[in-house]
Amino acid sequence: MEISFLSILALGFVLGIKHAIEPDHVIAVSTIASQSKKLWRSSLSGVFWGIGHTATLLIVCLILIFMKGEIPEKWAMSLEFLVGIMLVYLGITTILSLKNIHLHQHKHDGEEHKQAHEYEGQHKHNHQLKNVSYFKSMLIGLVHGLAGSGAMVLLTMSTANSAWEGAIYILIFGVGTVIGMLFFTTIIGIPFVFSAKKLSLNKILTQIIGVISTVFGFYYMYNLGVTEGLFKLWIQ
Repeated sequence: MEISFLSILALGFVLGIKHAIEPDHVIAVSTIASQSKKLWRSSLSGVFWGIGHTATLLIVCLILIFMKGEIPEKWAMSLEFLVGIMLVYLGITTILSLKNIHLHQHKHDGEEHKQAHEYEGQHKHNHQLKNVSYFKSMLIGLVHGLAGSGAMVLLTMSTANSAWEGAIYILIFGVGTVIGMLFFTTIIGIPFVFSAKKLSLNKILTQIIGVISTVFGFYYMYNLGVTEGLFKLWIQ
C-alpha cells in the first residue's frame, strides 16, 4: 500500500470524526441518549449509529462504484429530506415519551419524598428498552448513511483508484464516525445520567432535546425544499 494512500486513509479517518459531529447527526442521536439512564448505554448508542451509518455507506457506495454511476441530484436531496422527517419524528416521540412518567409524593419518617413512577405498560416495556434503543440508533445511522451516500461516492471515487481501495477508505471513514459519535454521545449522556433521579430536571432536559430535534427537522426540510429547490425538482 502506497504512502500516499495511507495519507488518504488518515485523512478519511479525520473526516469521519468530523462527519459524525454534524448537527443533524448529533441531534438525532441525542434523542436516544436522552432516554438512557446509564452512561455506557448512551455511549453504545453512538457506536450502533456509526455501525448503521458505515454499513449503508459501504453497500451503496460500492454498488455505485462498480456500476460507475452516481445518485441523481433529485434523489440525493430527497434522501437528505428524509433526514428532516426523521428528526421531526424523533423530536415528537421524545417529547411524548414523557407522558408515561408521573411524579407522586409520599411521607417517610415525617419527611416528604418525591418518587418517579412509570405506568405498568411502560414498565414492562423497559425490559426490552436496551435492545430497542440500540436498534433505533442503528436505524438512524442507516438513514444518515443513505442521505450521505451521494457525496461519499464522489469523495471515494476521487481518492481511490480501485473498488477495494474505496472499500478500505469507507471503512476507515466509518471507524472515524464511530469514534466521533462515541465521544459525543458520552458527553451528551452525562447530564441525563446525573439527572436521572431528579425527574423535573430530567424532563426539562429531555423536552429541550425533543424541541430542538423537531424545530431543526422542520428547518432542515424547509432549507432543502425551498432554499435549495427540492420542491421545484419534484414538480418538474
